[in-house]
Amino acid sequence: MIAADGVVRLGSPLVNWYLVGDDHGVTVVDAGVAGFRPQLEGGLAELGRRLEDVRAVVLTHAHADHVGVAEILRTELGVPVYVHEADRELATTAKAVGKNERSFLPYLRHPAAWRLLVHLARNGGMKPRPIADVTTFADGEELDVPGRPVVLHTPGHTDGHCVLHFRGRALLVGDLLCTLNPLTGSVGPQLLPAAFNRSSAESLRSLSRLDQVDEDVLLPGHGEPWREGPAAAAEAVRRVGPN
Repeated sequence: MIAADGVVRLGSPLVNWYLVGDDHGVTVVDAGVAGFRPQLEGGLAELGRRLEDVRAVVLTHAHADHVGVAEILRTELGVPVYVHEADRELATTAKAVGKNERSFLPYLRHPAAWRLLVHLARNGGMKPRPIADVTTFADGEELDVPGRPVVLHTPGHTDGHCVLHFRGRALLVGDLLCTLNPLTGSVGPQLLPAAFNRSSAESLRSLSRLDQVDEDVLLPGHGEPWREGPAAAAEAVRRVGPN
């Protein structure tokens, strides 16, 4: 579906990934899970594009549900995969670096957590493929890919988590916040569950990066688009607090 000007949202009700097109081609933002690969051609058609128009994959971070088709597209199409330097190891090994702040087990009392696990298992999300070669970026860079996103480093969910600002189009926030909690099923702007974060406190601090961004549409990794501005989303998350 068209989520913003020149931006197509792909994935499922539980996991999003995006295509951003301009006159120079298409950037894949995040990469869902491996089972989402057949969605790509249809999404490109919504932009009036074809496979050969894909120029790059840019990751907000390197968790399993955001890297699924990255290595597939790198080898199939010969395109570079970009990730923040602090997530390089996670991207290239597909192995967690350090521990998250809370166990996953308490969330299993929620039916939504089981739905997510089944969805990921059916679509290859439980065994992500390491990305053999990545190009790294840093805070403040404007990436030389279609849409020319500006990088805002927003650690907390992972050490290298970043928000990507496609100016005049949308703010793609990855998992800095969600509008659908994938483990509890609650809706509205909120942090990801503590079981998925390195530090929820650091994520809350990172929200300050959104306060001065002038953009209408905010697109998360989980949940529906938010169309009331980044500052309002950040304030809503602060009211909820750690999840």
